[in-house]
Amino acid sequence: MRKLTFAAVVLVALVSASYAVANGIEGAKSAKAVAGTFSATGTSTSSKTCTTTDGKTIVVTDGKYTGVAAGDADLAGAITLRARSVINTTDNVGTVDGRFSIAVANGKNTDGTYSAVYDKGAISGLASGKAHQSNSKLLANLSATFSAASGFSGGKLGGATAGGSAVELSTGGCKSSGSSSTEKSSAHGTISALSTSSITVAGLTCAIPSAASADVNAKYKVNDTATINCSVVSGANTLTKIEAKKGK
Repeated sequence: MRKLTFAAVVLVALVSASYAVANGIEGAKSAKAVAGTFSATGTSTSSKTCTTTDGKTIVVTDGKYTGVAAGDADLAGAITLRARSVINTTDNVGTVDGRFSIAVANGKNTDGTYSAVYDKGAISGLASGKAHQSNSKLLANLSATFSAASGFSGGKLGGATAGGSAVELSTGGCKSSGSSSTEKSSAHGTISALSTSSITVAGLTCAIPSAASADVNAKYKVNDTATINCSVVSGANTLTKIEAKKGK
């Protein structure tokens, strides 16, 4: 029997008017709007995949991405982004979080962190940190096209960033692909449906592996009594064992 446990965590990115504020947050004497663009490609990435109890594929990727940022002086220079993306590739939604550093021409780097919602290849969220002057702070709406494998393109810090999305995250119920711990199910009863690709016993339907299809169909037929054991493989409930006495 499938077990499902969810502790709901809601992450909502509320992206307002597209602007960034530097040199004026938390009591500074002045504030000004700044904007920049950026792109960065992956220089090193590592990923792991798991499958949730409801058959969704989750891909978690940690990566380093480097490129160029342009715009206001505090946002122009070589840019390095570290990112952890957690993406439900079945529904194409998730989150991207990390930190960035821009090597500006004069003074210290502009450094910060960001947190964004991923929706069908695009991210939108918020970045914050310090501009290259030690007494300057940065708060910026952030958007970009994002691929965990290739990186960021069309990135914007302020300056007409794209609108945001919302995604609901749930904890638990996700098992690493290839792990010996997999979701399993079984049923005993009458075979109510049988084809080259699937079998149904007592209401439980499982895919038949292609390598076992001929053997299963040769030995069993509809109305036989059987016990089947199945496991989730690549998101599909798949037959792993069948045994029965044929006939009633």
